[in-house]
Amino acid sequence: MDTLTHALSGALVGRVLAGRRAPSAVAAGAASRAAAGVQPPVWQMVVAGTIAATFPDLDFVLGWVSELTYLRGHRGVTHSLVLLPLWGLLIAWLLARFWARDGRPGAGWRRFYLVVCAALFVHILGDLITQFGTMILAPFSDHRFGWGTTFIIDLPFTGIIVAGLLASALWRTSRVPSALALVLLAGWVGVGALGRSEAIDVARAYATANGIAAVEVDAAPRPASPFNWTAIVFDGERYHYAHINTRRSQPLVAGEGDTFIRHFSAPYLPVSMAQWEVADRFGNGDGRELAQKVWQAEDFAFFRWFAMFPVLDHVEHDTAGQVCAAFRDLRFATPGRGREPFVYGLCGSGGDWRLFEREGEGRRWIDVR
Repeated sequence: MDTLTHALSGALVGRVLAGRRAPSAVAAGAASRAAAGVQPPVWQMVVAGTIAATFPDLDFVLGWVSELTYLRGHRGVTHSLVLLPLWGLLIAWLLARFWARDGRPGAGWRRFYLVVCAALFVHILGDLITQFGTMILAPFSDHRFGWGTTFIIDLPFTGIIVAGLLASALWRTSRVPSALALVLLAGWVGVGALGRSEAIDVARAYATANGIAAVEVDAAPRPASPFNWTAIVFDGERYHYAHINTRRSQPLVAGEGDTFIRHFSAPYLPVSMAQWEVADRFGNGDGRELAQKVWQAEDFAFFRWFAMFPVLDHVEHDTAGQVCAAFRDLRFATPGRGREPFVYGLCGSGGDWRLFEREGEGRRWIDVR
């Protein structure tokens, strides 16, 4: 999920957990409130939730080290359920110090701990529902978990959060609007889970109808609708995939004057009109042997770990006498997007490989150290 949506979700959680203050507490001094253990003002709880829900994405600083460091570490330790209590303690302590009013540094961190941990948890959930993958067991495991129910940018999802915050601003004394928004968010994710189940059923039916011995059946969420999917069947050598809308009975046509949402949604055809494509993991031409060699190379280990549905992108011989092979991930094969991201490969001669990322029509070399 994008960072803005994460921040807004943290604000929503902060509003839900901000209890009403008794009139006597409002009139009391700061020291009296701290001594009585009264919760901080609503605005502080909202800000605390916002900051905590933004915190995990600070792992972008790994990109300052190297691109591979970022790809290996993104959604890692800062997104870990194992480390969440410790991150919660650190953030709550820092916030308490910042807002300390009783003269003792760090006093009152317990008042922020629950909302901070809840906001961190909501951030992790917001990433788990996507398919990019989140290392919730870091640093003990680098396995990426992802439920794949929701596209990484989902405007209705974000809209529900914004509506809940606006309603909370209008009805300031009530937590009902923010709580209702959280319920609606869970329901929206449930709609996505239903769409995913339908897409997987379509993929299974296609495999059965065409006599494909499916090793893996999956579906990747796509933008603009919870019923837009890329259904995927892997037979051990080839990926069979189609861009579908599981609820559409007629194709959607997008003209020049239509919204960008309609343009994003139009490529996803009704199931009965699905156009299935086939992509061989290692290609089916002369470059197959090279592709297999690149795939198994030690310098390509990170992509084997990172990719979910890897297929050969291209094989070529460059002017320097090197042979090159690159792979893409069908997880990111979004119609109308143009060039897909995260296309990586190796170039070399005699087994001396150099890692690169495809960039436009060229290559950008990457240091694996």
